[in-house]
Order: sequence, then C-alpha cells, then structure tokens
Amino acid sequence: MKKISGGDVLALLIPNGGWTIAGDDYEGITFIECEPITKAQFDAAFASYESLKTEQDAGKATAKAALLDRLGITADEAKLLLS
Repeated sequence: MKKISGGDVLALLIPNGGWTIAGDDYEGITFIECEPITKAQFDAAFASYESLKTEQDAGKATAKAALLDRLGITADEAKLLLS
C-alpha cells in the first residue's frame, strides 16, 4: 500500500490547488489561492484518507456511468471519441 502524504490529503480536500506543502505536517502548508482548512480537518482527513478516497472515487464512477448512459455510449466508445 502506498504511503499517504500530506499532498495526497490536500489534493483530496482541495482538489483545485492553491496550496503548497513541505513535508506531511499541517505546519508545512501554505494556502496561496484557496480557502484554508483547519489542522483538525487535515488531521481527520489524514486518519480516514483511504475511506474518503474510496468514497470520492465511487462518486466519480457513478457520475461517469450516468453521463455515459445519458449519452447512450459505452466507456470504450467514449475512449475512442477522445483519442
């Protein structure tokens, strides 16, 4: 299993960026162009990263399947269109 980094946690919580991090601790975060999160939020997300990531990935898969269904195409057909 991959070691979870502070960058992984921030990418999950603030996916559009606007931050930098040095190391894996909250104190290493610089919020540049985003709404800051609290240390408690960061620590909680670090502790439950795997389940949060799984939940986020499942949501993306559901949204993708719904979009493909509305378009009336398969995932392979979508890949062909995008290649």
